[in-house]
Amino acid sequence: MGQESTSSYRTLSSSEKGTNPMTKRHPIGVFDSGVGGLTVVRALRTALPGEDIVYLGDTARVPYGSKSPRTVEKYSLGCQQFLLDRGVKMVLIACNTASANALPALQEATRVPVIGAVEPGATSALAATKHGHIGVIGTLGTVRSNAYGRAIAARDPAAKLTQLACPLLVPLAEEGWTDDDIAMLVARRYLTQLFVQDPAIDTLVLGCTHYPLLANVLHRVANELAKHEVAVVDSAGAMAEMAKEALGSGANRRSTAGRLDCFATDTSRLDELAPRFLGEPLTGFELVDL
Repeated sequence: MGQESTSSYRTLSSSEKGTNPMTKRHPIGVFDSGVGGLTVVRALRTALPGEDIVYLGDTARVPYGSKSPRTVEKYSLGCQQFLLDRGVKMVLIACNTASANALPALQEATRVPVIGAVEPGATSALAATKHGHIGVIGTLGTVRSNAYGRAIAARDPAAKLTQLACPLLVPLAEEGWTDDDIAMLVARRYLTQLFVQDPAIDTLVLGCTHYPLLANVLHRVANELAKHEVAVVDSAGAMAEMAKEALGSGANRRSTAGRLDCFATDTSRLDELAPRFLGEPLTGFELVDL
């Protein structure tokens, strides 16, 4: 069990909800279906070290990737409202499935900036590709939504996109089997299917917040199969940079490290898993109901 944390952030009043409190003293909100979104928090703490962050992992209802779009939207709206009630000045949707299926509804529900995982990932992929051949791997829900396909086509209609659902990569990341023979075998099995469809892929988008833990293995296997250098794009880092750009002068640039408050809807393995994704010990979390 994690230690329970108490939040000093005030709850917005009814008159303030739906407005944009873009002030330095307000935290950034991040939510995910589980612990994988802590890779986004990790990137944020590098790009914006002075910012306070409120993180919510909907661990009781993970995974979102196998849920219907309607259910994902419903869950996502509840997660976002939880963050808004804690006075966040911006919401980052760390879950690619939620980004793919619920972003318009989430943006409609608030005036604070809402940043999904797909748009930053698509932008970074197009910046990285040399020949316009891009591969995307993600959950079944993300791939079925074709959100990356739409986002990339809107920016460059000539780009060729190949997508593949890779569900077994999530449990590998959670078990910590990220750089061994099992990880190599699974990565090779999946990426072989991807490169059979387009051997010219030169950029691979990790369309799930769990996948950065397997980035080294995926990079090695992709290069091996392609027989040329394949750039790997992590949407977590791209989201953090977009958040930094969106905040501009509203960013908290204090020299001391910002505070991190973590909330979860279930305690299952949180103490064990969170440090792998966050890159630092988890000092505590509070269990909540949505």
